[in-house]
Amino acid sequence: MAAHAEARTVKFRQAAFVYLHVGLLYEAAAYAMWRRDLLPGTRVGPAWLWLLIGAAVALLVFFALLRWQNVWFAGVVWALHSLRLPTLIRGAFFADEGAIIAPSFYLTALVVVMINLWMLARAVWDL
Repeated sequence: MAAHAEARTVKFRQAAFVYLHVGLLYEAAAYAMWRRDLLPGTRVGPAWLWLLIGAAVALLVFFALLRWQNVWFAGVVWALHSLRLPTLIRGAFFADEGAIIAPSFYLTALVVVMINLWMLARAVWDL
């Protein structure tokens, strides 16, 4: 049973650090988009506030995955993170002709999100 607990700990640690790196990538992309005035106009409030909220959420999820190692929490994170897929698929493969952001941006994000989903799924369902 100790080997199972150790393997579970390793999987959650890996999922936590992958999520942290995804959060860093999203923060950097959002910052770059903000500096080029490419963020959607539908958000409420200043962009810097949303960058801080995003960083706080990423750190909270990272530490929760790392320390708490709760299967239900990781499953909810997996489900919420999977909601990004339709937008990323649309941007990567079905972008409008006049799209400002290159499809390669969305394709790269799609690969990163799929890796993150895989690592979360390992922690949740690979018991």
